[in-house]
Amino acid sequence: MSQRRRILVVEDEPSICQVCLRALTAEGYEVEIAVNGAVAGKMIGEAEYDLCIIDVRTPIMNGKELYHYIEDKYPDLKNKVIFTTGDVLDEQLNSMLKVTGRPYLPKPFTLDELSAIVRKALRG
Repeated sequence: MSQRRRILVVEDEPSICQVCLRALTAEGYEVEIAVNGAVAGKMIGEAEYDLCIIDVRTPIMNGKELYHYIEDKYPDLKNKVIFTTGDVLDEQLNSMLKVTGRPYLPKPFTLDELSAIVRKALRG
């Protein structure tokens, strides 16, 4: 039997953490939560993840800073990132998403939207 896929959710809103944890665990994924990019960076250094779901706006180290950290330290992981955001897509955020080429999930999102984007990201 193959090992379960491991997903790191970087999110500072407890309710969204719980939704992601419940939904993705129910689909058979192993899910870990980091409340900000600094915590996530440490976790990425200690374990391997198949996918990172990163909120663009987290305290201490935001999603963009975390992505650049991943690019620099763990380049194999940079193509395994999904961004989430509750912000309106302004020019700066739009530009970052274009440059990274990574998918994003606008908040609030449905469980179906979360499942679909995760399955697609893990396939490709």
